[in-house]
Amino acid sequence: MSQIHSTAANLDSASVEEQRQLFPALQRTHQDSPLVYFDGPAGTQVPTSVISAISDYLTRCNSNLHGNFPTSQESDQWLHEVHCGAADFLGVSDPDEVIFGPNMTSLTFHLSRSLAKTWKPGDNVVVTRLDHDANVRPWVLAAEDAGVEVRMVPVDVADCTLDLEKLNKMLDSRTKLLAVGAASNSVGTINPVADIVERAHAVGALVYVDAVHYAPHRLVDCEQWNCDFLACSAYKFFGPHIGVLWGRRQLLESLVPYRLNPAPNVIPGRWMTGTQNHECLVGVLAAIDYLADLGRKLSGEHELLRRPALQRAFTAIENYERQLSTRLISGLIEMPQISVKGIVDPRRFDQRMPTLSFAHERLTSAEVTRRLGEQGICAWHGNYYAWELSHALGCEPEGMTRLGIVHYNTESEVERVLNAIVQL
Repeated sequence: MSQIHSTAANLDSASVEEQRQLFPALQRTHQDSPLVYFDGPAGTQVPTSVISAISDYLTRCNSNLHGNFPTSQESDQWLHEVHCGAADFLGVSDPDEVIFGPNMTSLTFHLSRSLAKTWKPGDNVVVTRLDHDANVRPWVLAAEDAGVEVRMVPVDVADCTLDLEKLNKMLDSRTKLLAVGAASNSVGTINPVADIVERAHAVGALVYVDAVHYAPHRLVDCEQWNCDFLACSAYKFFGPHIGVLWGRRQLLESLVPYRLNPAPNVIPGRWMTGTQNHECLVGVLAAIDYLADLGRKLSGEHELLRRPALQRAFTAIENYERQLSTRLISGLIEMPQISVKGIVDPRRFDQRMPTLSFAHERLTSAEVTRRLGEQGICAWHGNYYAWELSHALGCEPEGMTRLGIVHYNTESEVERVLNAIVQL
């Protein structure tokens, strides 16, 4: 299903406040002031509908699958609905192509072992220095096991974008896989995924896309990107801790997974090891439907199907988050003690997410976040597993301070964060 182009009503302060009321965690205070959650890149808060869905499943039909009794049959139906919802979220038509697991990292390691069995000496795999290590190390380790070469695409440290010219030179007829992120979880850079996929496919390589950081902010579209595999994590888009993997049916059926003998040998079951976390899978569906309901509410079209409703929601989310991040970045770059990494030109903000990392001239990232935390501001320090990028930027071992905006954040929170940082 290709992306649907349409206009949606924008999020404004009133509609954001209405959404905030759906998130119990946002009502928490620290020293008589509301907590400011700018830690979204590491995991977002969840709406009441997600909490209720998990509780409801555990209360009504907590059971394993494929039994000849009501609670098991209801669980079968719930899990089918979850696969359908995830297919809508990812922009694919086949729910059986969606695999679930404990997290994106585990799913990537799982697939890497099977893919590596198809590689042989003389082949190569390509990874990037911009990616979260979960889309680097599994492929590096699998390549070592298979005895194949690893090539790593560098970044331009001036704006933290991939060097696409060097990527072209690294791709050749022996490239078996290119692993690339849709967006950087550290500095927010958005990669031109469709263009990169086309380059890789031109030499016959498969493409594995990490969309973990992309999914809370923009509409994922596997069909439009034409990738071969894509992974994301529900706890980054207002759901529980569950990993999601999509792959083309032909590949999921032809590759040989590590699986138990009695386990199903048809997709999606052949890739879903062991008993799944059924209650949290139901929570994943509730998170997707929370976003779809936001799109219906903003558009005024309450009968809108899930995929177009998600498109409406993400159009509004993107516009709103860009307003907040523009103010945040502009405020930070005015501070001489702060060095913001990545794209800082407002004319290029369509190429970045509302996530940024910065270095302080005097304070370590751990000290910055400790002082912010004392004021009730949640922010992350370190490298957040963007290990290669942090080294490329010369920020190890201290890393950087990361701030991330999602659609439940507000203008007043941005100002509060800026005021806190300028006084560090």
